[in-house]
Amino acid sequence: MKLGIIREEKVPVDWRVVFSPKQCQEMKNKYPELEIIVQNSDVRCFKDSEYIDAGFTVQEDISDCDFLVGVKEVPVESLIPNKKYVFFSHTYKEQEYNRHLLKAFIDKKIEFYDHELLKNPQGMRVVMFGKWAGVVGAYNGLRTLGIKYRAFDLPQAFTVDRKSDVEDLLKDIELPNIKVVLTGKGHVASGAREILIDANIKEVSKDDFLNKEFDYPVFINLGCKDYAKPKDGRPFVQNEYFTNPQDFETSFLSYTNVTDMLVTGHYWDQHAPRLWEVEDMKTDDFKLSVIADITCDIEGSVPSTLRPSTIAKPNYGYSPEFGEVECLDNDAIAVMAVDNLPCELAKDASENFGDMFIANVIPALFNGDKEGVLSGANMTKEGKLTDKYSYLEDFVNA
Repeated sequence: MKLGIIREEKVPVDWRVVFSPKQCQEMKNKYPELEIIVQNSDVRCFKDSEYIDAGFTVQEDISDCDFLVGVKEVPVESLIPNKKYVFFSHTYKEQEYNRHLLKAFIDKKIEFYDHELLKNPQGMRVVMFGKWAGVVGAYNGLRTLGIKYRAFDLPQAFTVDRKSDVEDLLKDIELPNIKVVLTGKGHVASGAREILIDANIKEVSKDDFLNKEFDYPVFINLGCKDYAKPKDGRPFVQNEYFTNPQDFETSFLSYTNVTDMLVTGHYWDQHAPRLWEVEDMKTDDFKLSVIADITCDIEGSVPSTLRPSTIAKPNYGYSPEFGEVECLDNDAIAVMAVDNLPCELAKDASENFGDMFIANVIPALFNGDKEGVLSGANMTKEGKLTDKYSYLEDFVNA
C-alpha cells in the first residue's frame, strides 16, 4: 500500500495537512508494509524538510500512489484519473459550487471518499476539524471585540504557532464586563468554550444571565432547546427539532437585549427558524455588538452574516438599515465570519485530525474495511456514483 499526501492547492491557501511527519513515522512503525510519499509543498504547516528528516520521500509526482489523502478540494485539473482519493469535497449536500468536482470524479473514474462521510458503525463521524473551528472562532471573536470596543489588541491566530500561545495571549487581556452567548453543544462549541474559559469569562446560569448584572465578564452555553420552541406550544423534543425544524420558531430574542457578544457553534438547517430577523435588530432593545459566526451559514440563522470573511480580512460591519458597513461604524455590529478557521492553528488542527484518521480510518486499509468506515464514505467508483449516493444523479447531470 502506497499512501500519497497531496499538496493543498485550493485558494485561499490552506496550511493544514492530514498527517504530520511524526504521525507518518507512527504509521510506518505500526504498518511496515505502508509506503508514504509526500507531495512537495511550500505552504504546508510542516516543511518538506521535516518529512525528509523523518525518513520520507518528498516529490512532485504522486501518480503511482494507491491512495491519495488531502484536506480541501483538489482542483479538477490536478485530479489524477483512476486513483483513490479522500478529502473534503463539499458535494454530498448538492453544493452547486462544487458540482463540477463531483462530475470530474465520474469522468476521471476516480474512487472518491469524503472525510465528512467517514463514520463508525454507530453512525458517528470519525474525523473532523470542528473543535479547531470553535477554538479559533472564539479567539477571533474576542479579538474582534477588542477592536470594536477599542479595549485591547490581540494578534491574529495564524501569526502564533500553537493553541498554548493563544492561551498565553488571553491571560494578558482585560475584558470589560460583557455578557457572551455561545450556541451549540457539539465539537465546535466545545472548542469555543475552552477559549472563553481561557479568557477568564465565567459561566453562569441562564436565569442569572438574563436577570443579573455582573462586575466581571460572563457567558452561557445554549443548546437548541434554549433558542427554539415548537410553534404549537408542545414541550420541546430534540429529535423532533432535527427531524421537522420547520415546526419550530425562535425563542432567542429574550437574550438579544442583554447580550454583548454571540459566538455560534450550533448546527442549522435551512428549514429551521433563524435566531432573529432583520426587523428585530432595528429595535432599541437589540444590544448585540459583536458576532463571531463560526457556523457561517450565509443569511442563515444569523441574518447579519452576509458573506464569509477571510483570514486576511476577518471582520466587517453590519447595519440593519444599510447592510454591510465598516466594522468600526458607530451603529455597526462587528461580524467575524471566517469559513476556514481551523487553518489558522494549522499544526494543532492537523495533528488532532491525523490522530483521528490513524485510529479510525487507516486500519480499514489493512483489515478489509470490516467496519464499513470506508465503504460508507465512497461516493464514486468506476465512473459512476455508488448506490448510496445515486440520489446525486440528477444533480451531477444538471
